[in-house]
Amino acid sequence: MPMITQRHGYAHANYSHKQIFKMAPPSQNFVALCLFLNICCSIVIVLINKWIYTHYGFPNVTLTCIHFIVTTIGLLICHQFNIFQHKRLPVLSMLPLAFTFCGFVVFTNLSLETNTVGTYQLVKSMTTPCIMFIQSQFYQKKFSLQVQLTVVPIAVGVFLNSYYDVKFNVLGITFASIGVIVTSLYQVWVGEKQHEFQVNSMQLLFYQAPLSAVLLMLLIPFIEPIGHLPSMWKTWPIEATGMILLSGVVAFLVNLSIYWIIGNTSPVTYNMVGHLKFCLTLLGGYILFHDSLNIRQVLGIITTISGMLLTVGIVLLITNKKKV
Repeated sequence: MPMITQRHGYAHANYSHKQIFKMAPPSQNFVALCLFLNICCSIVIVLINKWIYTHYGFPNVTLTCIHFIVTTIGLLICHQFNIFQHKRLPVLSMLPLAFTFCGFVVFTNLSLETNTVGTYQLVKSMTTPCIMFIQSQFYQKKFSLQVQLTVVPIAVGVFLNSYYDVKFNVLGITFASIGVIVTSLYQVWVGEKQHEFQVNSMQLLFYQAPLSAVLLMLLIPFIEPIGHLPSMWKTWPIEATGMILLSGVVAFLVNLSIYWIIGNTSPVTYNMVGHLKFCLTLLGGYILFHDSLNIRQVLGIITTISGMLLTVGIVLLITNKKKV
């Protein structure tokens, strides 16, 4: 099954590799709690970040760096509680992954900053078709004609929404497009590294997060006005600082909850939860930020969601046939 990953914050997953937990099956209440936590956090992280950009104008890359630092601290705590096992990996081999990790988060956040939540969400849906292209062109992975044709409604829906978005801007679409390409490359590489080193996503993230934080620390002085940050912290209301720190904690919780979901549910559940988050995030954007919405955009959203559901449905059908 191809890696179809719904991203909010920094979560990443690949069902083709061994799962970590070897304990008794969790209770239904526990699984429900994990699903609820992931849905809430995945929606909240998008809306909090949009709120921070809209109301406080906090520097994008600096916010991303804070997220990486909080994620690193969170992973250290998880390691102390044996939630996952540390595995020594060559740092140099992790650098390309860390660069793309920085790139996909930064450009995704820039897309969120410069686009409406609706356009931001729909353009992200092009990640799956982009992954299919990369894997078929560079990794000799084959996809059936049925799966390839599902790209058409996704692309048409994204075009309809973006073109008729009254807040459409070339810069925002450029950021979103670069974000899709880098995210797709990152996801493919995550799968390759997991296979190469026989590790899970959290063991990879244990290296990626600190490395990415250091890379952004070196980059920030050249692209963002960090000299203003001390005065910003002093003059900002306490709730602004709280929102920034909260966004970092929520971003980490997205990763943690994804990790538990992958270990305790099926790919069908994971993908259905992803589509629910997609729809609820769109709804939250229209309610909180009063993004305009016309009939053509609604048609684009419906078309895109239909394409996404078709992709998952066909892939699962093909996978089940192979098992039989």
